[in-house]
Amino acid sequence: MAAPREAGHDHHTHHTGVTDAPVAHGHEGHHDHAEHDHGAHDHEGHQGHAGHQGHAGHDHGAHDHSGHAGHDPAIFRRKFWLTLVLTIPTLVFSQGLQEILGLDGPRFPGSQFIPAVFGVVIFLYGGLVFLRGAVDELKAKQPGMMTLISLAIVVAFGYSVAVTLGLPGMDFWWELATLILIMLLGHWIEMSAVMGAQDALGELAKLLPDTAERLSDPHGEPETVALAELRVGDLVRVRPGSAVPADGEIVDGRSDVDESLLTGESRPVTRGPGEQVVAGSISGSGSLVVRVGRTGGDTALAGIMKLVADAQASKSGAQVLADRAAAWLFYVALAVAIVTLVVWTIVRPGDPAFILERVVTVLIIACPHALGLAIPLVAQISTALGARKGLLIRDRHAMEDARRIDVVLFDKTGTLTEGRQGVAAVVAADRDGEDAEQTLLALAAAVEAPAEHPIGAAIVREARSRGLAIAPVSGFEALGGRGASATVNGDVVTVGAPRLLAERGLSAPAHLSEAAEHAGSQGQTVVYVLDGDRVLGLIALADVVRPESQEAVRALRDRGIRVAMLTGDSRAVADSVSSQLGIEEVFAEVLPGDKSGTVARLQSDGSRVAMVGDGVNDAPALAQADVGIAIGAGTDVAIESAGVVLAASDPRGVAAVITLSRATYRKMLQNLAWATGYNVIALPLAAGVAIGAGIVVSPAFGAVLMSISTIVVALNAQLLRRLKL
Repeated sequence: MAAPREAGHDHHTHHTGVTDAPVAHGHEGHHDHAEHDHGAHDHEGHQGHAGHQGHAGHDHGAHDHSGHAGHDPAIFRRKFWLTLVLTIPTLVFSQGLQEILGLDGPRFPGSQFIPAVFGVVIFLYGGLVFLRGAVDELKAKQPGMMTLISLAIVVAFGYSVAVTLGLPGMDFWWELATLILIMLLGHWIEMSAVMGAQDALGELAKLLPDTAERLSDPHGEPETVALAELRVGDLVRVRPGSAVPADGEIVDGRSDVDESLLTGESRPVTRGPGEQVVAGSISGSGSLVVRVGRTGGDTALAGIMKLVADAQASKSGAQVLADRAAAWLFYVALAVAIVTLVVWTIVRPGDPAFILERVVTVLIIACPHALGLAIPLVAQISTALGARKGLLIRDRHAMEDARRIDVVLFDKTGTLTEGRQGVAAVVAADRDGEDAEQTLLALAAAVEAPAEHPIGAAIVREARSRGLAIAPVSGFEALGGRGASATVNGDVVTVGAPRLLAERGLSAPAHLSEAAEHAGSQGQTVVYVLDGDRVLGLIALADVVRPESQEAVRALRDRGIRVAMLTGDSRAVADSVSSQLGIEEVFAEVLPGDKSGTVARLQSDGSRVAMVGDGVNDAPALAQADVGIAIGAGTDVAIESAGVVLAASDPRGVAAVITLSRATYRKMLQNLAWATGYNVIALPLAAGVAIGAGIVVSPAFGAVLMSISTIVVALNAQLLRRLKL
């Protein structure tokens, strides 16, 4: 049997900050959406909508095929409604449309020029945003969606002008108007969806109050100051129902604090003196005085925003695939358009209007809107959804890889356990049942209350959690690594290590010795409680297993994932924790430098491994793993080495990450299948291959099909919000 650990041995300490990483953007207001930016493109997730980013240094050369960087849905909404007003008379007075529909609309002198006048206005007002985008794409030598849209409307515009000026044929003013109108509608809907995905991030910035009540001392009169004026060390008052203005430590007061923005946990957490609170969390019914520890870009809230922004700026493998497909689509579209032009010129040389209509329809339908939106929107929604649940995704590759994880390797201390001592058992010498145990614990807590040792703190915490009264003491004395003593109700009570009994020549009753031996076999620490030379009982302490850990392990095993545990502690401690949690693969007494080797050993048979840890010595293992998952209360080094951070320090988040990863990838594949399948079917129809069967796709109908495809992709991505994590 292993001997009980001495009370004086070093205990694990646990860092409680979420992240100290400085954030470049911090809490900045919503940026301006200048219209001249609308052509820039970013396939990495429609950058430029969250409150933490600005347009000041936007690079028009930075381009991507999704075509939405810098786009503000309000601008497209405004353009759409005005274009709609102009489109109605264009349709009503279009002779070509009237002939197709067999109608005879209103006529008056000069009415034949209304479609041309309004068509030019629509082209310049509604279509200019697409033309600017095409210029940016061509400058970047990456032609794509905007180039295709612009090519279609320029061709339609040029041909219509020529017909209006006398060229034989039917003008396309009505089709040009409806094409631009539908394109604007599609962009408006898409951008609204994208904004919805990023608003969760922008809403975080709004959680911070504009001002704070700064105090000269804990009981002084508050002075209202702007948030930017707060400095580390300042005292601030947080009134009931108010938001905490900065990260810090409570120096006075107690309140139930809503930290759901950080942890995803909806239940408030009781916080009191000496405990940490984070900026943006909401105080409940109590009033708090907080000493500022971090402000601005250094706060945990800013850290969360930085992590989410980093994830939205990174690309996954599926995103790269979509990028390539969108780029190739441009060249495919041009090739199909050229073939269509050549073939129909040979087949119907006397019908230039029909030939031009086929070419224009091909170019319209080929617009890669849906393909460009397929991956970025899903990725952004999943990132925002994860952030609301306390799952902070730093790297999309990690998020995508999580769906294929075979083994989850947990570091024990601070991950499956709380990384602090807790009372595991209280055994009284006189065996009088629970009352004797409660009396023993209260005595020990009274002695340990003035102490600062982790074991003493654990005993006091347990006594308070049981609602026990802790008596005042006098004559407190620390016994130099062996324990502590004090006078309680006139008696000298000592709480000390087992060797204290040997030093005093005392022996414990047999059942206490058996309890101590059993505790030692479990790797627990034992302290005895003495009244003078009489042994009153013992208290066994151990690293506290998180109450959520058992559920976390079960959830992973239900998903068919192996669960293993890694620790530097003794085999006895490891076996004790693993038996409680039902973990069969255990790596104990592993030196810090060997943790990454353990990950490599699990990977040697081809298994994909996720490592979950929180400490500095976990960083190499987190980096070695296929997916590194850091507990949010861990150190900054661990967080920087991980692809995913669990802000709530709740191991159940690992299963949630895997669930989100699988659902996200499934949505990406669905959107890619729809977007590519649509083009495979629509392009030949646009070229006229089914004209013999009476199927003729007009440019306007092609625009409708293209927009419907895009909207389907956007709505399908939105369904991801219904995922239960």
